[in-house]
Amino acid sequence: MNAMFKSPRRFMPTYLIITLNIIVYAYTSMVGGNFVETNSYIVLLYGQFNLLVMNGWYWQLFTAMFVHFNIIHLLGNMFFLLIFGLRAEGLFSIKEYLLIYFLGGLAGNFLTLLLGPNTVSAGASGAIFGLFGACTIYIRRAVGQSLVSVLLFSFLLLMIGFRPEVNILAHLGGLIVGLVIGYWLMTARKSGVTYKYSYSFPAEA
Repeated sequence: MNAMFKSPRRFMPTYLIITLNIIVYAYTSMVGGNFVETNSYIVLLYGQFNLLVMNGWYWQLFTAMFVHFNIIHLLGNMFFLLIFGLRAEGLFSIKEYLLIYFLGGLAGNFLTLLLGPNTVSAGASGAIFGLFGACTIYIRRAVGQSLVSVLLFSFLLLMIGFRPEVNILAHLGGLIVGLVIGYWLMTARKSGVTYKYSYSFPAEA
């Protein structure tokens, strides 16, 4: 198998993260008393309320990645996490996968903090866009596509998913981090590949 692609393994972080998100949603639903929608108090406590973060509630930058507004929000994010997460498992090591996921999520939340001071946000979409960006640039650069075409494709899909209720800043932050890390990993592995040549000549009669 090509050294730039990983072999399957038993420990699958995608299923673990999906399970963790479901457990968190079950907990917030039980505490809030509503399974369909997350109680607004729970969102303000564990989601990302920028005014609170700027006043010392820094843990929200992390916990917000596991809190979802409602069951549709959760199911939609877990669907795309399953798609891009399983793809990422075939490309990256577990450490690389987790690095991309959590740095993508944190980057999206930091960008939201910087550019959306009155925003209340939650969800795993920033982290998922990190995986998407890393997979996209890694695969497309591996088959020789230009960097410009990869970036255009990535940001086109970013804008297709834009809606007024969507936190585009979280998506953008995660996507940028994913593209950077994916490009770095692709470049490092290509430069580490060595080629050996051998020649043979037909024996003289």
